[in-house]
Formats: sequence, structure tokens, C-alpha cells
Amino acid sequence: MLSRLTVSNLAVVERAQVDFCPGLNVLTGETGAGKSVLIGALELVMGARADSSIVRDGAANARVEAVFEFPEGGATAKAVEAVLDDAGIEHAGALTIRRLVAAGGGTGRVWINDCSATVGTLRRLAAILVDIHGPRANQSILEEAFQRGVLDSFGGISRASYAQAWEAYAALQDELDALLAAENPEDEIDLLSFQTEEIAGAGISADDDTLGERHAAAAHAGEIVEAANDLTETIGGDGGMQDLAARIAARARPLARFFPDATAWAEQAEELGMLAGELSRSIADAASRIDADPAALEEMDARLGVVNRLTRKYGASAPSQLLEILAAKRERLAALSGRGRRIEELRAAQDAALATLEQRGAALREARAKAGARLAKAVTAQLRDLGFAKARFAVAVAAAAPARSGCDKVEFVFEPNPGESARALSAIASSGEAARVMLALKSVLAAHDGTDLLVFDEIDANIGGETGRAVGGKMRAVAAHHQVVAITHLPQSAVFAERHFIVSKAVAGGRTRTSIHMAEGGERVAELARMLGGGPEAEKFALSSLAAAAEPDATGLQKSRRQNRSPEAES
Repeated sequence: MLSRLTVSNLAVVERAQVDFCPGLNVLTGETGAGKSVLIGALELVMGARADSSIVRDGAANARVEAVFEFPEGGATAKAVEAVLDDAGIEHAGALTIRRLVAAGGGTGRVWINDCSATVGTLRRLAAILVDIHGPRANQSILEEAFQRGVLDSFGGISRASYAQAWEAYAALQDELDALLAAENPEDEIDLLSFQTEEIAGAGISADDDTLGERHAAAAHAGEIVEAANDLTETIGGDGGMQDLAARIAARARPLARFFPDATAWAEQAEELGMLAGELSRSIADAASRIDADPAALEEMDARLGVVNRLTRKYGASAPSQLLEILAAKRERLAALSGRGRRIEELRAAQDAALATLEQRGAALREARAKAGARLAKAVTAQLRDLGFAKARFAVAVAAAAPARSGCDKVEFVFEPNPGESARALSAIASSGEAARVMLALKSVLAAHDGTDLLVFDEIDANIGGETGRAVGGKMRAVAAHHQVVAITHLPQSAVFAERHFIVSKAVAGGRTRTSIHMAEGGERVAELARMLGGGPEAEKFALSSLAAAAEPDATGLQKSRRQNRSPEAES
């Protein structure tokens, strides 16, 4: 859920902080007070395009911060953590997103949990956390993928069996495409044959990774042996390091009788002598392993030339990587050598896989069609309460070519008025209609949907009376399963809020400033009365409306739950 939204210098909002509750949060206020600015702020932290013109006049930048909280280990937490892991961002408990929009076309910034992030990551998080419905929103309800997901969720439909068949079919297609895409396969076979013979004939091994070092040592064998002898003499000869260490120890140890620190000096000197002896032996041992034979050097020289040439030719980072390149080329050569036979095998296997895929796709399509009929009936009933007395909602499931999602096309169809032909929801619905259809869907799917936060921006525009009350009641019912934030001009809807915020603006010092605060008690009654037109009668109606909204069955939630049980409950 969204627990806090903080806005600074965004349009008419100089500074505002809103602490939301888990249920239904309602924002009200005069037209132009800045309510939609807060929705715009939420869209910004969810990855919407930022324009420097939204920065308040005179400010260097606009800042928006949103804090989300969700149960640890839940589905939302796991999905968010997967996105953050992909982006290399740490996560622990709450999710904090900050976005800065610079004035004058300057560079904006994004932070997630105090780590620099990209707008792309914000958009991935938005798909998990928030669903915004309003005049400016790109409503997910209009997207086929969302509609298919809603249908499957409502029907309790599993795609697992179909998905398994699709993966098997797609793997065969990928292999077949690779073989068919080969140009002049005979030429490639000749080239691969030569390359595999060349690399294999060189007898490359992991030991060749150190060949350069061994060659350098053999080439400078005389210089190395001479230096090694000088070093061992310096360490172990008369007056060398070992002799010096022994003399220090002999001089220090008698002092220990009357100066205890001298014991440590003597021990350290003895340790130094032992270390010097180990160093001398190490140098002598390494020098003895150097092969100074001119014939051996000549052989290494020739070998190094072959290894370096092949490494450069095949783009290997080290000689041992040539073994991996050899294995890959042998695999490709084997595939091409049996290309004709393999293509026949793949086509036969693909025919069988396609038959399985289409069979499972038909079963999936049939399940979706049945679930679609039930969903259409349930949503149409909800739409009756939301001001669409004669509207009809349907789910069209049509056969289509096999794809990852199924062998069908799922489309929500809407007929707002009798006599009008039913068309795709995306083709005819206004933003207000789409938002109310989404509310009807959410009322049906309240316990199935995974999005934590639903935002409705003026969902009740151009309606009133009992329809407005129905919209408020359904938002409250949906808020039993999701956090809901709604901007409304209707008191009939606002009375159902579990937290009511008033957005207002004032002019001071020649500047317009927007403020927002939570309304309670008498202030809330006064705001509802203002929305009703003012006066004693409006205040009395506001009080009675609040009392009615507080009744346990005021939202129709119990009735809704009985009507829209999940398929599992029905069975």
C-alpha cells in the first residue's frame, strides 16, 4: 500500500504531505485546487514522462517522494524484490521512491531506496504496485494482456499445461529456424571442418595458458640463474641476512636478564633468520627448474607461435578457451552435417508438438469462454448499480494462431446504450466509462486481483444521486481487498471514505499555494455540506449520509460477496 506521498514545488503545490490509510482514501476540494496534481505526482514516481513546465515558478526543481509498504514474504513483496534485484538495488521492508524534475530542461533524477535508478525500473514497479484510472491515465483495462489475466484469475484458469506445450513447440521452432537460416551450408561445413581440424591438431591444453611465462623464463635463463645465485649468497653467505639475524639475536638475548623487551628482539631476529633461509631455498628451487637447453627454448618458441596465432585468429581470451570454441564448432558441424535428416526430424516432431499445443489451446479457450460468460453476467450486474442501466458487458473469446498466451484472442466488449453495436471497450469507452467498468470488474474480482493500490480520478464525473452513492459504496467494498485513492466531487461517494482529505488553495504574497489536510468530525461534515451546496439542510443531509455510510451493509459488500463468489467457492 501507499503509506505516504510527499510533494514539493510541483505546479501549484509548494509543499504537501499525505499519509494514506489501507482502505478508501478520498480527496475533495474546489475545482482547480490541485487535487489532480497529487495524482500527477504519483504518476511521476511510477515512471510517467516528466516535463520541466510542471516545476513551480521560481523553484529550481520539483520533488516527489512515495513510500510503499507491503507484508514481508507476500506476492507483492516478492515481485518488487525481483525487480530491485534485477536493477541491483537493495531492499528491506518499505519501498521509498524519490523523483526530482529539474526546471528549465535540466537533468532529472530517480532514487529507489536511496540508490540511483532509472525511469524504466519505476515503470516495472508501477505494473506491480498501482493501477491508475482517470482522464490522463493509460488504463490497463484497455490492454488485451490485462483482460486475459483478469479472465483467467476470475475463472481460476491455469495456463501451466498449455505453457509447457508452448515451450516445447517454440524450442523445436528455434532449432528449425537456425538450420533453415544457414546460407550455403556446404560452404559452412567445409569451413567448420577445416577449423575443427586446425584447432584439434594443435593439441591445445590448459597448460598452454602458462606457456608465455615459461617461454620468457627460458629465454632469460642465464640472467635469472645469475641473479638467483647473487641473491642466495646475499642471504646465506658470510655477512648475509642470516648471519646478521644470528648476530642480532646473540647480542639481544643477554640483555633480557635486566631488560625484558630484549627477549622479543631476539625472537624476532631468529624468526627473521628462518624467513631468510626459506626465501633462499625458494629462490634456489625456482632457479633449478628453469630449462636453459637451447633446443627446449626453440621448441617452446615454435609452440608459442602456434598458440598465439590460433588465439588471435579465433578471438580467444586465453589458449584454454580454444577448447570451448572447438566444442561449439564441432556441435555446429554435427548439426549441419546431418542437416537434412535433422530438418525432417524437427518437422515431424513439430507437427506432433503443434497438435498437442492446439489441443491444449482449445481446452484453454473453452475454459475461458465459459468463465467469460460468468464474468460478463457478474460485471453487467455491477454496472447496473453504477449508472449503466441498459449497458451490456461481454467477454469475446475467439480462436487465434498459437501464441505464448494461448490459441485465442480475449477482448472485453462494451455496449453502453441499447441499439448501439457492441464494440471493444478500448474503441468506445471514455475515461469515465472505463474507470466505472474497472470498478465493476474490481467489485467482482476483489479477492482475486493482485494490484495493491487502485487510483480513481473523478470516476463519478457526470453522475449523481443514487448512482454516486453506489460508486462510493463499491469503492468502499473494493477497499476491503485493495487500498483505494479516489478524487471525487460527489458527497454521495465521499461519505464512504475511511480517510477524507481536503485540498484547498489560497493566495498569499501574490502566490497561489495549495494545501492538503485530513478532515475529521465537524470539518468533514462542513466539507460534505459545501459539496452539497451549503446551508443547514445540506449539513443535516451530510450528517445522515455519514451515518448511513457507516452501517455494516451500507456498501452492499455482503451482497456482492454472495453474488460474486470465486469459482472455487461455487464448486
